[in-house]
Amino acid sequence: MPGPLEVPLPSIEVTPEEKTRGVKEPGYLVICWNDPVNLMAYVTHVFQAVFGWDRKKAEKHMMEVHQNGRSILTRESFEKAEFYVHQLQKYSLQATLEPAGD
Repeated sequence: MPGPLEVPLPSIEVTPEEKTRGVKEPGYLVICWNDPVNLMAYVTHVFQAVFGWDRKKAEKHMMEVHQNGRSILTRESFEKAEFYVHQLQKYSLQATLEPAGD
């Protein structure tokens, strides 16, 4: 009885995967701007609600907005930064996003 047929397997060339992103996304800054309408306690509350921050961190950013006219709240991907800006605007805060300049 003849043995099993041995068929040579084709050689498979393994190449390193190409990265899907050649360069890391620069990220986007979420900025809150000072306005003459919203009270400081309200701004602190909104930061806690939107970002889940503790009171101390929320107050720090609120004071930056109050004293410096703006505060950079976070750096995120475009989609997440846009989401945060919309959330802040829902609470009537003046918020924008801009590309992070590395």
